[in-house]
Amino acid sequence: MGERLTESDVSKIKEEIEYRKLVVRKKELEAVKEARAQGDLSENFEYKAAKQDKNRNESRIRYLERMLKHAQIVSDESKADEVGINNTVEVYFEEDDETETYRLVTSVRGNSLQGLISIESPLGKAIQGHKVGDRVFVNTNGNAGYYVKIQKIENTTDDSQDSLRKY
Repeated sequence: MGERLTESDVSKIKEEIEYRKLVVRKKELEAVKEARAQGDLSENFEYKAAKQDKNRNESRIRYLERMLKHAQIVSDESKADEVGINNTVEVYFEEDDETETYRLVTSVRGNSLQGLISIESPLGKAIQGHKVGDRVFVNTNGNAGYYVKIQKIENTTDDSQDSLRKY
């Protein structure tokens, strides 16, 4: 089983692949040609750098194509009163006596520094499908974990500003 992706994720991945094939690949090949024309390749830093950039682009294309090939498509729709993908959730951490707000996303868009938590993360797995007022145990390692309380759920439909993780 591969990555769990929404239709929006699939379209973003396809867009990136197309951009990398049509725009970036052409630019990288031109950079390699220019660097090669400068002469001795054994001591040509520009040539090595251009080759690395070209190879990095090709690697990213293969990575994204493989991800699409093995992806499991999941729905980003959920009941109005349940936590689901693309919902913004206000969570109260009992141990820390703190409230934080996160948006639940697929793992290819996860970025905890921007408040985007993956459905594959311990917190994401624990709160998915729960309702406002539910006290949920977040299992972090075996029997270890912590409790959170879901305080508010907002349905966030616009994921156009989310970017894909690099690797």
